[in-house]
Amino acid sequence: MKNANQTEILQQTIALLEEKQKNEFIALKLQFQETYDSLKPLNLLKSAFTEMTTAPVIKNNLVNNAIGLATGYLSKRVLFGTSLNPIKRVVGTLLQFIVSNVVTKEVNTSKLLTLKE
Repeated sequence: MKNANQTEILQQTIALLEEKQKNEFIALKLQFQETYDSLKPLNLLKSAFTEMTTAPVIKNNLVNNAIGLATGYLSKRVLFGTSLNPIKRVVGTLLQFIVSNVVTKEVNTSKLLTLKE
């Protein structure tokens, strides 16, 4: 009689362990699918872009650089227009580069000064 009871307990334990193994395997498959989806190139780009746009330091740098580039581009267009002269085009590009760098650095410097005060 004792053997039959122990056999039943053993069978119940085996059934519980098999059910646990099946549940863990399903969870493992779901985790694998989530990992696989997150490693797709498009999803990597999306997450990188999301991190870039939500980080305040990077967001400020993007805005500062955009202001610098726009100012440089506008100064080139105002002073040289759409000239076909190669010398004017080179000088205009140099001017655009210089103005962009100066404006970007000044915006960063002025923000640092306002933060210190």
